[in-house]
Amino acid sequence: MASSQDVHVRICGQEIIKYDLEIKALIQDIRECPGPQSVLMDFNSKVKEKLNQLRLRIQNMEQMAKEQDRETDKQAILSETESHRRQNLSNQTAWRKANLACKLSIDNLEKDQLLNGGDSTVRQRKATKESLVQTSSDITESLMSISRMMAQSVSQSEETIGTLGGAGCQATRERNHGDPERRGRGRNKRT
Repeated sequence: MASSQDVHVRICGQEIIKYDLEIKALIQDIRECPGPQSVLMDFNSKVKEKLNQLRLRIQNMEQMAKEQDRETDKQAILSETESHRRQNLSNQTAWRKANLACKLSIDNLEKDQLLNGGDSTVRQRKATKESLVQTSSDITESLMSISRMMAQSVSQSEETIGTLGGAGCQATRERNHGDPERRGRGRNKRT
């Protein structure tokens, strides 16, 4: 009879395979995506979600391996976990390549439409509410990123100022009060 741990490991492995297959299907959809950018972005958000779920399941499997009593079981599960990690990296590479190919295809299609007199429809499409919302969202995200970087820089500056201020106070105290042994030696020289 299989132990409870074995069942959990098997279920985790099946979920990893399920997510892997779903990611592969989405990557294929991206490869075949004729556009527009909003459809591509929708596919990409689904891939990101599945990759995150897959990453969490792989981490769960690794944790289960560490909890195994027998070293042979532990090593077998860790080996399977490493195999899933390599497959996940392969999926990420395929996803990037599919994205690049799709974006290039969409750009070429738009370029052809512009050159072949379809520029009014392309311009109308680009001015749609969706693209304006996306542009606004991108700008907002960039501004938030800049704000976070500035806040981090201010925090680091405050720490530096605090450190320098503390060191300056220490140096001032030592200069004003001096070392008691040095003061004593100075008196002896005068007398």
